Amino acid sequence: MRSGDFKTSYKEDIAILQTTFIKACIGIFIAILIGTVLVADNYLIYIINLCAIATIGALGLNIITGLAGQISIGHAGFLAIGAYSSALLVKSGVPFIISITLAGFITTISGFIVGIPSLRLKGLYLAITTFAFGFVVEHLANICVSLTNGANGMVVLPATILGVTFDSDRRFFFLVFPITVLAILYARNLIRSKVGRAWIAIRDRDIAAQTMGISLSWYKLSAFAVSSFYAGVAGALYAHYMQFIGPTHFELYLSVQYLAMIIIGGLGSILGTIFGAIFMTIIPELLKYIPDLLRQSYPIVVERFADINLVLYGMLIMLFVIIEPKGLNGIWINIKTYWRMWPYTH
Repeated sequence: MRSGDFKTSYKEDIAILQTTFIKACIGIFIAILIGTVLVADNYLIYIINLCAIATIGALGLNIITGLAGQISIGHAGFLAIGAYSSALLVKSGVPFIISITLAGFITTISGFIVGIPSLRLKGLYLAITTFAFGFVVEHLANICVSLTNGANGMVVLPATILGVTFDSDRRFFFLVFPITVLAILYARNLIRSKVGRAWIAIRDRDIAAQTMGISLSWYKLSAFAVSSFYAGVAGALYAHYMQFIGPTHFELYLSVQYLAMIIIGGLGSILGTIFGAIFMTIIPELLKYIPDLLRQSYPIVVERFADINLVLYGMLIMLFVIIEPKGLNGIWINIKTYWRMWPYTH
């Protein structure tokens, strides 16, 4: 059993990486990941990049839903705003670093606007409001042809920093990976801050939180703002990575996918968010092989495969809620507890 890792200072107690073992494991993981990217083929790097972008977007949704307890089913709308904003800014000559930051702030303003109903609504009613917001953004992307080129989609310029163009999978990894690490560290610190604890208090019992002096209005709006900023950055990265976006990229399917990430990964958990983002990014890539296998025997399955995907996501969410409500993070905690306590059972 582990012993001798007690803290002797406040600095040690608040450290994110509290043991040498954890620091070594993370260092080894980063080294293996970078080494894999340097030698892997483009498809594997493509999956890794998508996992990194999904992690940033899922962190935003987990902040609003997992921490603050405000259900959002319109996350794809925020991703779309960030994607289109950054694409248009870069197209007009704004440097990428400035454009992705401005895209995040533009999406934050949208988050404030959508968050205003949360001051009076909660639960299913708030979910319906955010659900409608996602449809509004998708509709605007279709009808604002002068800006978005409508249903035909628009070509997005690749990200460029200091003359270096990130126009390949391998190059883009070295752009998205540091941003993902910074997003994770900021979210981890935010949870432990006064703001993060206020969000958790509101999620657990908003009336009790208000009695303690927590401003429900301010903290709910701030949760929407931070969540939408993360989504805006993720959407911008997605746009410049794919180099083409259209309204079909930000449909309800995407919102459901992100909701599945945080539920399957673990609500309110940073590590669970990473697990869920990776899991729900890899699964659709594996499912793409199913239509090829069933094309001859079951053509109707191929025709309705998009709808079947939504059904599969729903079933996955149901299974995790029933079997392991804490998601993949809960399974990871149980495994760690088992090996820490072994050979004892209690």
